This record gives sequence, C-alpha cells and structure tokens, in this order.
Amino acid sequence: MPLSAVDAIQPAIEQAKRQLLQPFRFGQWIRLALVGLLSGELGSGGGCNVNVPANHQDKGTQQFLSSLPPELLSHPAILIALVLLLFIAGFTLLLAFMYLSSVMRFILFDSVVARECRIREGWRRRKREGLQLFAWQIVLSALSFTAFVVLIGIPLGMAWIFGWFKNPKEHLLPLILGGIGLFLIFLALALMMAVVHVMTKDFVVPQMALESLSAMEGWRRLWPRVKGEKTGYAGYIGMKIVLAIGAGVAIGIVSLIVIILLLLPVGGVTVIAVLAGKAAGWTWNLYTISLAVVAGLFVLTLLIFVVSFLNVPGILFFPAYSMHFFAGRYQPLAQVLWPAPPAPEPPSLPPAPQHLA
Repeated sequence: MPLSAVDAIQPAIEQAKRQLLQPFRFGQWIRLALVGLLSGELGSGGGCNVNVPANHQDKGTQQFLSSLPPELLSHPAILIALVLLLFIAGFTLLLAFMYLSSVMRFILFDSVVARECRIREGWRRRKREGLQLFAWQIVLSALSFTAFVVLIGIPLGMAWIFGWFKNPKEHLLPLILGGIGLFLIFLALALMMAVVHVMTKDFVVPQMALESLSAMEGWRRLWPRVKGEKTGYAGYIGMKIVLAIGAGVAIGIVSLIVIILLLLPVGGVTVIAVLAGKAAGWTWNLYTISLAVVAGLFVLTLLIFVVSFLNVPGILFFPAYSMHFFAGRYQPLAQVLWPAPPAPEPPSLPPAPQHLA
C-alpha cells in the first residue's frame, strides 16, 4: 500500500540509520558528502558579512589598479575582452557543474537503493541518464528565464519608458500596486519552479534510472498520478518543507558551532600572516591579492566540505524519504527498494531405501 507523507518518515529514518551507523564507515560518509554537495542535495545555510572601512577599501582598490599592467588601462578593448573571457569561463563552469550535478543525482539514487555509495562505478553507469537530466535542466532554466523576462522584465521596462522611475512621486500609486503585483508574480514563479525541481529529482529521476526514460516522458507518466492523488502529493510537498526547515535548523546549529571552532585557529594564522606581511613591507598588489584569494578559496572549500560531512544524514534521509513515499505508487521502485524475500528451498526428500538382492 502507498505510504502517506507522514508514514514515509519512519522507514526513511531507519534506512538512514542502518546505512550510516550499522556499521559506521568513514569512507561512506566522505563519499556521500561529496555526492550530496555536487548533486545539490546539500541545503543552503546562512552567511556573514564582513564590513571593511571605506578608506581602507579605496586605498586597496587604488593600489590594485596601480599594480595592473598599463596596457590594460590604456587599451579598454583588452580589458573588455578579458571581462568577456571571464564571463564565458564562468558560464562554462556553470554548465559543467550542472552536468556534474545531474550525474551525481543518479549516483545518489543508486546509493540509497543499493545501501552503498560507489562514485566511480555510478559515473560509468549513469552518464547517459545524467546527460538527459542536464538537457532537461537547460530547457527548464531557459523557460524560467523567459517567464521572468516576459512577466517581470517587460512591465519594469515599460514603467521605465513611461518615466515612472524618473518622477516616482507623481506615479506613487501605480508604482506601489505594480510592485506588489510583480512581487506576487515573482513568488508564484519561484514557487512553481521550486516544485517542478523537487518533483523532478524526487519522482522523475527514479523513472529515468529504472526504465531509461527521458525527463519529459517521466513527467508525462507522473502527471496523471499527481492529478489522481492531489492531496497526497500536496501533503508530501508540505511535509518536506517542514522536514527541511527542521533539519536545516538542527544541522545549521551544529554546523555553526563546528565552523566557529575551525575559524578560531584559521583566524589566528591569518592575523599572524598579515602582521608578518606588514613587517616584511608587503602591500596590496596583484600578487598579494591573488595569494589572499587562493587562501580564502581553500578555507571556504574546507568549510563547505565540513558542512557537507555534517549534512550526510540529511543528504541520505531526504532521497530515502521521497523513495519510500513514491515506491508504493511506482511498482519498479518498490521492487528494488523492497525486494521480495527469496523463496524457501523445497524440503529435501529422504534417500530411497536400498534393497538388498
């Protein structure tokens, strides 16, 4: 029988406990942390802002500009080309990460089904499905961008053309009403895109993994199920939001404590390095800024991975939760998640009596 959104919680918890703690394997936690981070399953946390005094910031900027080669400052075309090159490189890295996260999504699915995380084997097996999911994400991103441009960008452009922003006091009422309307449209679009993303990774990815379907075909088969059980799937989305908030608060507190403990020695080393650099007569130039950026990226990467390691229970629980909910509604998933026990062997017959001649 299909499990409700509430009934699916306990078996998901039990599976996560068995896979992570019975027995505890440090290597499995490391691999699951990496897969969860690269697949996008890791929840986002808060941040902190560091305010730098304006005079120091301006002085550092002037020193940085003075350290640049004079050819860049005297030839704006070269500077524009470098900015364009950086934009292309960033966009390429974004596409590469989207493809990587698509493959890792199937590796995470296999890790829950098999109760074992095997990244190398999963990468060899799931490149085709990952490419299909990557194509779906590209199309969905393009549609989302188009919807935001048409429904939000065009009204803002029209308001700018009519001069509403130049004289806002004269158009205060339409600006307020239009702002409220655009904000509600933005929330509706963002919510719709979030629901599509969640249902794709929770209910379409299992179909793609088990039947080699495309994402579009998976959605075509999923939609009748959703329409036939609106209350059940709506309850699932609502319960997942509640669980995500609870898990985010709990893991966020633990992560914050661990990050503070890690930043204390890192901060001490940073202070010593800065004081030593000032004593040696170092100033902020292209090389020292590059060194600081590299060191900062290393520390940031370390902190992100530590947070991912602490999030491993959630990384495993939420896919298991969606699979236990969906398995009763999708027979191929039920067969691999709840395999039937092997048939008992027939009782052996006693040996036939031997008659003496």
